[in-house]
Amino acid sequence: MIEPFGTTQDGTAVDVISLASPDLSVRVLTLGAVINDVRLTGVDWPLTLGSTGVAGYQGPLNSFGSFMGPVVNRIKGCTAQIDGKTYTFERHHSGNLTQHSGSTASHKQVWTVADHSDAHVTLILDLPDGLGGFPGNRTMTVRYDVDGSTLRMTANATTDAVTIMNPANHSYWVMDPEMGFGGHVLTIHADRYTPAGSDLMPTGAVDPVDGTAFDFRDGKVLTGDDTQFFDLNLCTADARGPVRPVATLRGTSGVQMQMSTTECGLQVYDCGTIKAPDFPSHHGPAIMPYSGVALEAQSWPGALTHDHFPSYVLRPTEPYEQVTQWAFSKDEPAAG
Repeated sequence: MIEPFGTTQDGTAVDVISLASPDLSVRVLTLGAVINDVRLTGVDWPLTLGSTGVAGYQGPLNSFGSFMGPVVNRIKGCTAQIDGKTYTFERHHSGNLTQHSGSTASHKQVWTVADHSDAHVTLILDLPDGLGGFPGNRTMTVRYDVDGSTLRMTANATTDAVTIMNPANHSYWVMDPEMGFGGHVLTIHADRYTPAGSDLMPTGAVDPVDGTAFDFRDGKVLTGDDTQFFDLNLCTADARGPVRPVATLRGTSGVQMQMSTTECGLQVYDCGTIKAPDFPSHHGPAIMPYSGVALEAQSWPGALTHDHFPSYVLRPTEPYEQVTQWAFSKDEPAAG
């Protein structure tokens, strides 16, 4: 079902598409291909952070549930060499970084509904050559499918010229009734990570997680506050490959999400800098620091600077495809 959701600041209409199976219901926005709401049957609260209006998504909530591209995360120096040619991108953070592809990125655009049913929707977006400094006329599609208690995202992209492509869904997750992820247990199947400098960009090192705060292999209890800091990439593989489980997030309520993907990196972000006091949320209270945790499946950030990282150069002869899926479940009460 497609319904009006609101309008952007420039007057463009935004729709919401409702998808459902007997086990799971999901709402998707045409603005930013946003995963706006996720509900598991029998659980009386939302499992992702979202807002009830467009305004927040054009403000401090622009990353919430969004499909960010063509390059999520940060580009150091706001420049990149692609096949020997230098390209310059929009500047952020005192001119040192380009973040999430800038003001013309895919999460700032209203996408077109290409097709839909009760359980799926396909959204499409054209990005012209030079938009935001990125080369190539590119077409991006994102398809969301609800199958049982699993939400699956299939993202594709094509280009008519060599370019770079490393998009990601940027949802924030909470498995418990109240916002905040304190007490959640996060497991990530990664034995290495890419340390970051003060600018949060990878230094080029690829270090083992052993003995660090970033060893999630056996599950780590999250404090959900500033006593832990997470905004970095975990290495789940050396290259993109078949869909495989990479992470599990389990709340104190017994609700659990297993995340699987084709991607070789997982960015973990603790929401510590987000403040949106003026915008409603599905949970009721405003979204503030540490309201949820973002798990972003992508290739390793920093590959434009560090040649030994997996490349995300995209060529006309090699279309891009990412599959990421989230499977939800809840423990049954013990018989007594």
